[in-house]
Amino acid sequence: MTTLFASGMASDRRTVAGRIDALPASAGLWRFITLLSLGGFFELYDLFETGYISAGLLASGVFHSGTAGVAGVSDQAVFASATFLGLFAGASLLAPYADRFGRRLTFICALAWYGAFSLLMAFQQSAEMIILCRFLVGIGLGVELVTIDTYLAEWVPAHLRSRAFAFAFFIQFLSVPAVALMSWWLVPQTLLGLEGWRWVVIAGALCSLVIWFIRKNLPESARWLAQQGRDREAHQVLSAMEIRCGVTPAGDLTPQDSAAPLPEKGRFREIWAPAYRQRTLMLVVMNVFQAIGFFGFGNWLPALLSGKGATVTHSLLYAFFITLAYPLGSLICSRYADKLENKWQIVLSALMTVVFGTLFALSNSPLLMVACGFLITCSNAWLTFSYHAYQTEIFPTHIRARAVGFCYSFSRLSTAFSSLLIGVILQYAGSQGVIVFIVLSMLMVMLSVGIYGPKTRGLDLEQI
Repeated sequence: MTTLFASGMASDRRTVAGRIDALPASAGLWRFITLLSLGGFFELYDLFETGYISAGLLASGVFHSGTAGVAGVSDQAVFASATFLGLFAGASLLAPYADRFGRRLTFICALAWYGAFSLLMAFQQSAEMIILCRFLVGIGLGVELVTIDTYLAEWVPAHLRSRAFAFAFFIQFLSVPAVALMSWWLVPQTLLGLEGWRWVVIAGALCSLVIWFIRKNLPESARWLAQQGRDREAHQVLSAMEIRCGVTPAGDLTPQDSAAPLPEKGRFREIWAPAYRQRTLMLVVMNVFQAIGFFGFGNWLPALLSGKGATVTHSLLYAFFITLAYPLGSLICSRYADKLENKWQIVLSALMTVVFGTLFALSNSPLLMVACGFLITCSNAWLTFSYHAYQTEIFPTHIRARAVGFCYSFSRLSTAFSSLLIGVILQYAGSQGVIVFIVLSMLMVMLSVGIYGPKTRGLDLEQI
C-alpha cells in the first residue's frame, strides 16, 4: 500500500478533507464512482423515456393529442410536465433530508421509491393514473439525483472532482441511447399482451430495483458524519475507503475536525446569507434556463425530427444515433475535465448549443440534422457534468443537499412549464421556433455563470 497520494498532503492526513484529498486515482476509487453512478443510469433512463414512449402511448389510444387531452392540452405535454413537477417537489422539499439523515439512507430510499412507482405506472390503463404515477416517480428521481451529486462531490478528492463527474455521467448517459434503442425496437410492438411502451418502463423499473440491492453496502459520506460530530464512524468509513484505494489508513481524526464551528443542522435561510446569496441566485437563473435547453432538446427530439419530415420510426432511429453523443461526449471530456474551471466549461458548452442549435434549425437533410443533433447532444453532456459538479462545490457540507436541491429544483419547475410552452411553440412555430427558444435560453446560461460564478478548480470543498 502507498502511504500518501502526495507528500504535500501529509499535514492534512488527520482531517476528513485531507484524507479524502489524499486518495489516489486508484481502481478502487473508480469502482466506487461506478457503483454510485449506476443508480443515476436508471434515473436518466426514466427521464429520457418521457419523450420516447409518448408515441406509443398515443398509438395505443391511452394518450390523446391536442385539446382532447386530460388538461385541455396534449397528454404528452401533461405527462412531461407531471414528471418535472414531481422532480421539483422531490428536489426542493425532500432533498434536504439528505442533510438531516445522511446521504446513504436518502439515496437508498429514493431509489426504492422510484423503482416501485415506475413499475406501478407500467400497468395503468388510463391517462390520469399514468400521469399521477409519473408525478410520484418524479419525486423519487428528484431526491435521488441531488443526493448522487452531493454524495459524489463529498467522496472524491479535489484533484479528481470534475473528471469523476464526467466519468459518472458517461455511465449515466449510457441510459439515453439504451432507452432510445429499446423504444425504437419495442414501442411499435405488442409482447405477451402488453404494449411495447410498457416493456420500456418495466425494464427500467426492474433493473433499478436490482441496483438497489447492490448499492446497500455503499458507505455514508465521511464529511457528513464528521459534520454531525460522529468522528468514530467517519474514521471507520475513511479507513475502509483508504484500504479500497490502496492507501494505509491514517490515525484517528483530530478533535477540531468534528463539525468544526458549523451547526449540526442547516437552515434554509443560510443559503441566503451574504456569503452564498449571489451563488444561490446565479444557480437559480442557470438552472431555469439550462433545463429549457437540455430537456427541451432531449425530450422533444423525436417530435422535432418528425416536425422536419421524418417518420415516427425514422425519428426514433435518428434519435438513437444522436443520443450516442451523451455517453461519448462525457467520456471524451473526462480526459480534460480537470484542465479548465467548471464555470468556463458551462459557458463554452452552452455556446456550442447556441451554434449547433442554430445550424439544426436551418438544416433539412437527414445527415446534417443528425450531425448537428449529435453535436448539440455532445455539448449538453458537457454542460451537464460541469454544472452538476459546480453546484455541489460552492456550498458547505451542512447545507449542501438543501442548497443544491433548492437551486436544482428550479430546473425541474422550469421544464414542467417549458414542456407545455414548447408544445405550443412546436404547434404554431414548428421545429425552428423551438430551437430559437433553446438558443436564447442557453445565452442566459452563459451570461449568468460567466459573470457571477465563482472559481472552484482544484480547491477543497471547505475552501470554496
